[in-house]
Amino acid sequence: MKSMERELQCPVCKDIVKQPVVLPCLHSVCLLCASEVLVQSGYPQPELPPEPNSPASTPNTRSPRQARRPMPKADRALRPGFGTYPGRRRKEGHTQLMLFPCVPCGRDVELGERGLVDCMRNLTLERIVERYRHTVSLGSVAVMCQFCKPPQTLEATKGCADCRASFCNECFKLYHPWGTPRAQHEHVLPTLNFRPKVLTCPEHDQEKLQFYCKSCQRLLCSLCKLRRVHGGHKIVPVTQAYQTLKDKITKELGYILSNQGTVLTQITQLENAITQTEVNSVAAREQLSQCVRELMALLSERQAMLAQGLESSRQKRSEALANQVAERRSLLEHAGLMAFTQELLKETDSACFVHAARQTHNRLAQSIESLQSFSLSADPSFRHFQLDVSRELKLLTDLNFIQAPLAPVIDTQRTLAYDQLFLCWRLPPDSSPAWHFSVEYRRRGVVPGGGRLEEVSGTSAVIDRLEMDSVYVLRVRGCNKAGFGEYSEEVYLHTPPAPVLNFYLDSRWGLHADRLVVSKEQRCARSVPGLSLLQAADRALTSCHLTADLLVGDVAVTQGRHYWACSVEPGSYLVKVGVGLESKLQEWFHLPQDMASPRYDPDSGHDSGAEDSSDSPPSFTFLTMGMGKIYLPSSANSHHGTANYRDGGIANGNGPSSPTGVTYPLPPRLGVCLDVEKGRVTFYDAHSLRPLWEGAVDCSAPVCPAFCFIGGGALQLQELVANRNADQTPVRRVTIQSRVTKLN
Repeated sequence: MKSMERELQCPVCKDIVKQPVVLPCLHSVCLLCASEVLVQSGYPQPELPPEPNSPASTPNTRSPRQARRPMPKADRALRPGFGTYPGRRRKEGHTQLMLFPCVPCGRDVELGERGLVDCMRNLTLERIVERYRHTVSLGSVAVMCQFCKPPQTLEATKGCADCRASFCNECFKLYHPWGTPRAQHEHVLPTLNFRPKVLTCPEHDQEKLQFYCKSCQRLLCSLCKLRRVHGGHKIVPVTQAYQTLKDKITKELGYILSNQGTVLTQITQLENAITQTEVNSVAAREQLSQCVRELMALLSERQAMLAQGLESSRQKRSEALANQVAERRSLLEHAGLMAFTQELLKETDSACFVHAARQTHNRLAQSIESLQSFSLSADPSFRHFQLDVSRELKLLTDLNFIQAPLAPVIDTQRTLAYDQLFLCWRLPPDSSPAWHFSVEYRRRGVVPGGGRLEEVSGTSAVIDRLEMDSVYVLRVRGCNKAGFGEYSEEVYLHTPPAPVLNFYLDSRWGLHADRLVVSKEQRCARSVPGLSLLQAADRALTSCHLTADLLVGDVAVTQGRHYWACSVEPGSYLVKVGVGLESKLQEWFHLPQDMASPRYDPDSGHDSGAEDSSDSPPSFTFLTMGMGKIYLPSSANSHHGTANYRDGGIANGNGPSSPTGVTYPLPPRLGVCLDVEKGRVTFYDAHSLRPLWEGAVDCSAPVCPAFCFIGGGALQLQELVANRNADQTPVRRVTIQSRVTKLN
C-alpha cells in the first residue's frame, strides 16, 4: 500500500486526490483542483456538487424522524441536436466549449459545454484511497462520531453510506431504529469522505449507467443509449464490459508479474544509464571548459601578436615624425642650418665659397620645397588597426553544442529501382552537417529495424543483389559527432518483374538519316519528318501519307524473362514500343509499308501482325503512344483474344474508351517485360510498376526490342543504375543470344 502513493496523487496539487473526477483523457484530478484550474483559465466558477461532512449540514439528514424533502432540480440545457426531454429547456444561443489544460497529457482537453458536470467521479479510486488511508494512517487519526454532544464525543465505529455520516454504537442505534427503513442502510467503515453508492448519469438524474459504448468509450444510461449520436455504435451491458476489461487487466498484470526478471534487468540498465549520465556529463563539462580555455588562450596569443604589430608601427611613425620635427627646427633663424648658412655667407674667398656652398645650396633648396609642399611623414591615425569582429561575435553568439543531423529529405525525382536501387537524398538547409549516412532497406512486411544497413559517405546510395518483383522500403539517417539523427520518411520502391535487359539502339540497319537520328551513346533517338514528308504530302491528294521508321535493339533474346524501360517525349506525334521477331522486322524494314496499307490497321492502335496467320501468335506486338497519350487496345482487337488488361492495372479505370480500347495519359516511363517461354509481353507504368496491357507474341525465333516512329518524336532508353554511377563505362556482358555479335 505504501508504495502506490504516487499513483494516488493529483497531478495538479501533488497530494492524495480528494473527490477525484475522470477527465475525457481518462486522467483523474481533484474536483476542487479542476475547478480552480478552470477559474484561472478564465472560465466562470463551476457549480460543484455538495459534499456534506455531517448529517446535520443538509435538511435531508437533520433529524432521523424528519421526512425527506426532495432537493429542487436545477434546469439543465441540452446539447444542440439531442432533442428535448420532459423537464428540460432548449439552450438559447451557443455555449463556449471548456478546455482543461491536462498536466499529464501536456495538452488541452475538451470538457464539453457543461464542463465538470459531465465528468463523473472516480469512485473506484476513492475506495482505493480510503483503504490506503486506513492502512497507512491506522491509529494515528481517529474518526469521531458526528452526533455525540461535546465534551463526551466518542470515536466512531460505523459509517452509513445512505446517511453519509459516521456514528458511535449508541448514536447508530438511535438514528437507525429497528424495524424502520433506516435499519436497512448500508454499513461502512467510519470516514469523513462519503461517496455515492453507484454512478449515475450526469445528464439524466438518478439513472444508473448500465451500458458501455465501445465506439465512444463511455458509460451510458438507458436514455443515453437511445440517442441518435450512438446510432450504429457497438453498445454492450456494463457487466460484459466490466468482465472483458477485468480479464484484460488480469492478463496484463500476470504478464508483467511473470516478467519481473526483465523488469529488474531494465531497472539495472536504467540505473547504469543514470550513472553513465553523471559520468559523461562531468566529462562533457570538462571538455567544454577545455574548449573555452583553448579559445581564450588563442585569443590571448592573437592579442599579443596584434599588439606587437601595433607597437612596431607606433615606433616607426614616432621616429619619422621626430626626424621631421628636427628638420623643421633646423630651419629656425638662430639654429641649425640657418646659423650655418649665415656664417657661410661671411666667406670672402670666391673659390672657397663655391667649393663649400654647393651642398648648403642643395639642402636649402630641399628645405624650401619641403616648406612649399608640407605633409606629415607618417599618418598619426590608426584607423586601419581597428578590428572587425562582427563575424567572430556572430560565431561566438551561435556557439552551441553540436546537434545530430535532421531527418534527410528523399529526392523522389531521382530515386528509382531498375537493375539496382538508386536512392538519393539531401539534408534540410538548417541541419547540422553529417559525417556519414546510414541507409536501411528491407522488404515490405519486415518490421522497421529488421532490414539491412549500409554506411555511405555521400548523399546517394546504390543497392544491388535484390529480389525481382518485390517492394522494398528504404529510409536514411545522418550521423555526426552527436550521434545518429532521425530517420527520413520511408520510400517504397518496386523492383522490376524480371532481370533488366541492357541493350543499345542499332544504327546499322540503314537508317534514313534525314528522318531518324540516333545519339552517339545509342540510347536516344529522335524522328524529324524533314523535307521527305513535305514532298510526300505535296503528291498526296487524299488521306494522309506517313512513313513509319523502324528502329530495333542490338540484342535479340531466345529464352528467359527480360525487362527494360524507356521514356517517350510527350510532344511526340506517334511512337510505337514493343517487340517482334527479328526476321519479320528485317522484312518490314527492307519492304517498308506506309500506314495506309491493309497490313496495319491505323485504328487499332496495336500492331500485331496477326493478319498473316489466323492460328499462330503475332510476329510483333506494339503499343502506340503520341500527343501525350497512350492507347491500350481491347482484347477484341488482339489475336484470338490473347491481349488483355491486367487486373488492377490502369486500363481498368474510367478513362476515355471506345469499342477498340481506352486512352490514358502517357506515363513518364514505359516498362516492357518479355517472357519467351510463355510467348507473352507485358507493358508497365515503369514508375509504379502497375501493369497496363498484356499480349501474345511469337517467340519461335530470336525476338528483339523494336520501336517505330510516325512523324516527329523522341525516345530515350532507361540507363542502367550501374552505368550511371560508374567512373567509366563498364564492359558490356551479354549472356543471351545477340543478333550480330556477343560482347564480353
